[in-house]
Amino acid sequence: MYQLFGCRQSGSSAVEVALCLCEVAYQRVDAYSTQDNDAAKELEALNPLKQVPTLQLPDGSVLTEAAAILIHLGLTFPASKLLPQDPAQRAQAIRGLVYIAANCYTPIGIIDFPERWLDEADEATRQRLISGTQQRLYRNWARFADQFPARPFLGGDEPGALDILAAVITKWRNTREAMLSARPAFHELLERIDHHPRVAPVLSLHWPL
Repeated sequence: MYQLFGCRQSGSSAVEVALCLCEVAYQRVDAYSTQDNDAAKELEALNPLKQVPTLQLPDGSVLTEAAAILIHLGLTFPASKLLPQDPAQRAQAIRGLVYIAANCYTPIGIIDFPERWLDEADEATRQRLISGTQQRLYRNWARFADQFPARPFLGGDEPGALDILAAVITKWRNTREAMLSARPAFHELLERIDHHPRVAPVLSLHWPL
């Protein structure tokens, strides 16, 4: 059985959707990096960074990083349609997953924990870092929307791994609101992903529709 370490409204929700689409048995362990409990200690033993999602596979091996986990599941369970079957389209989907991880997921850590980058800075300096990072986050999402058109979804006829990760990460830090103004068609796509039968049963548990 798979063990998914994560928490409500975190990036682990994207992996939870993917596991359901793969139709495999899994157990979710509620854990988070800032907690000090047995679950957090178990998470740290598997992933020293204590980051979620962390996925323990049935053979005991461990996968971290949401994009890597989604790619692994898509390749291991092709019937899940997490990744396109066409090699060229699959390559673009993998590119998009890595883009989100590098350019849209990473800034969230700076916004949420500015003290990790400016441990001795005053509050005004930290707020400038947060503001600047948030504006870059929005620009990066706008560029994503320009480079990855829906067909009618990012994964093709139905939402795949790229759709799922985009839908989850854009729920943070008022990104949806920013995209409604900057890229309304992309905002509409994200709303359609939220409500799609492949995605809604899990996401609605984290973010009630």
